[in-house]
Amino acid sequence: MILCGAPTTLTATASAAPSAPVIAYITSQGTNSVTPIPVATNTSSHPSIPVGSNPVGVTIAPDGKTAYVTNDVLRGTVTPIAVATNTPGRPIPVGGFPVGVAITPDGRTVYVANRGSNSVTPISVATGIPGRPIPVGSHPVGIAITPDGNTAYVTNELSGTVTPIAVTTNTPGRSIPVGSFPVGIAIAPDGNTVYVTNVLSHTITPIAVATNTPCRPIAVRPSPNGIAITPDGETAYVTSLNSGSGTVTPIALATNTPGRPIPVGSDPAGIAITPDGNTAYVTNFSNGTVTPIAVATNAPGRPIPVGSFPFGIAITPGSGVGSLHGCGWRNNTQSPHTAPAASGAAR
Repeated sequence: MILCGAPTTLTATASAAPSAPVIAYITSQGTNSVTPIPVATNTSSHPSIPVGSNPVGVTIAPDGKTAYVTNDVLRGTVTPIAVATNTPGRPIPVGGFPVGVAITPDGRTVYVANRGSNSVTPISVATGIPGRPIPVGSHPVGIAITPDGNTAYVTNELSGTVTPIAVTTNTPGRSIPVGSFPVGIAIAPDGNTVYVTNVLSHTITPIAVATNTPCRPIAVRPSPNGIAITPDGETAYVTSLNSGSGTVTPIALATNTPGRPIPVGSDPAGIAITPDGNTAYVTNFSNGTVTPIAVATNAPGRPIPVGSFPFGIAITPGSGVGSLHGCGWRNNTQSPHTAPAASGAAR
């Protein structure tokens, strides 16, 4: 494999004060809800928002007006939430066991990875109507979209591959081989490189977008899961789930070098970074908390209590997980520290 080139460092541009506060939205599988946290106060004093059963992924529209949450393992739905009022809307039917969710930069289409259907469902934001499912690999979970909006990349955990999808035609391309049990996925802000977490290989695979070529894997701590990249493109942060380590690993993307692990809560899963790049927020699945991390110093802050079994996280405006855009995934039916079943049983 080739070594991917260093990312282009982007400089944040000063802007006027936002018209609305920056808020992190966290899915809680144990309470079937979403918890909003204003990042200015790091408090979860806002009422939780009821959604479908077992919510996993969450993403937020580029205009910051709507959050989209994947839920309902059996029926398979996406719940839109009006950010201004934190009101859930009518669930949108998708495929079986929806996990990852991402939205195009123009805000027109939401893409949902259906783990149980081996497909991706596009949803028209204007109408709320799901389109024809797009076939991908086995057990798709994570999804991210390039900054130019041309390509969606989907991790297929049982296939050990990533499927690129041409957004203009919703056509899947040739699968890209990565490591074992790929889950989390994030794309560098310059759009040149995709980064994939491989849970069972204990690596991160960079993929060159121009050629869809996998590059030399980056060795990290066991069970890498969620991943997010700072807006300047300099650092990726990776959570280690099911490893018992309770850490997040920063990676310098100029050299693909992992740094000193940052201690957080038990079973860190999802991760997202504020638009100003100052703070990363990590969901601690087994603690029912979220840990803020100061990006400048990599120092963890005081954990913030949220609902039980928190997983996915997205931050307004326009960021998301992945997460599972910027995130991995799990389900509270599997006990912590248990390796994912080869059969792909729910976790």
